[in-house]
Amino acid sequence: MNKKNRITEILGIEYPIIQGAMSWITNAELVAAVSNAGGLGMLGPHAGHNTNPKSFEEIVDRLRKEIHKVKLLTDKPFAVPVVLTNDLSTIDKIADLLIEEGVKAVLINGIDNFDFEPLVKKFKVHDIKIIYRSLNPSIENATYAEQLGVDILVATGFDEGGTVPDKVIGTFSIVPMISDAVSIPVMAAGGIADVRGVRAAFALGAEGVFAGTVFIATTENPAAENVKHLLVDHTASDLLLFRTNPAYYRSIPTPYSQELLAMDERGQTRNEIADKMYSEQGLKVGMLDGNLEKGYITVGNGVSYIKSIRSVKEIIDDLMQDFKRLSTESKQVVQERNNRSLTF
Repeated sequence: MNKKNRITEILGIEYPIIQGAMSWITNAELVAAVSNAGGLGMLGPHAGHNTNPKSFEEIVDRLRKEIHKVKLLTDKPFAVPVVLTNDLSTIDKIADLLIEEGVKAVLINGIDNFDFEPLVKKFKVHDIKIIYRSLNPSIENATYAEQLGVDILVATGFDEGGTVPDKVIGTFSIVPMISDAVSIPVMAAGGIADVRGVRAAFALGAEGVFAGTVFIATTENPAAENVKHLLVDHTASDLLLFRTNPAYYRSIPTPYSQELLAMDERGQTRNEIADKMYSEQGLKVGMLDGNLEKGYITVGNGVSYIKSIRSVKEIIDDLMQDFKRLSTESKQVVQERNNRSLTF
């Protein structure tokens, strides 16, 4: 592993690790903890809240307040996602908010056939670093994003939690495929929850890791305590996988997720399953409230490597131990050089 790393240089962080934008289960405390530990924390769309907003204006107001909270807890860079939707006016207003607040990095969550060139140009003018993550990564959308000028790509494999790509390509297959196709740095996402996954990702061409599930089972995460313990007690072989719109979802077994799986097995449409998931707020109810009867627990295959609930710093120190060692060795070299200079 090289001491020089393009991810850390671009983002101004110590270690090449980004915490994923996990919707309801992020908040200012989690994000600041990740950034203070040397990574890049990221606020999710509903960060710091447990009720649905009543208007778009409330969404903007809540996000602004949570950004302010992060700034009180850290002076390090952090990121905020821009979720691409068909409502261009809402995208512009979120972008304007991030520019006004001086956010250093943004995640563009891409969908196929969406023209996000104006958004890239808008952020570039203000020197905001752009991380692009397609829901369905391909060589075509990766090279297109590079042409537009994004700074970093996230290559997401089928091993991830949340909305899983529609093509069944594992993380350690998608990473070299994307890395070989572009010249900008690529981050690996999906199923990475210990240092072995980090090492494997780098061996295949990644220059950083983008992680979600591993940060759920932390003391700083706002997820319900019973949910955190479920992560410790389950492995990838336990997870339920079912269709939804736009692709697939996986969950730790709960009464609610078993209902969703049964709908899939009965041949109900992706839209019908998605309507039940989202209209009944299954993610918030399950993961934030801890109600297993009415909610699901989405995680990636990396859940197999989660053995205890730890602090964010312990997680980052573990996953980034090779970079931590290189950093320590570099500091020792500098100190020895300084000591020799003082003897003359």
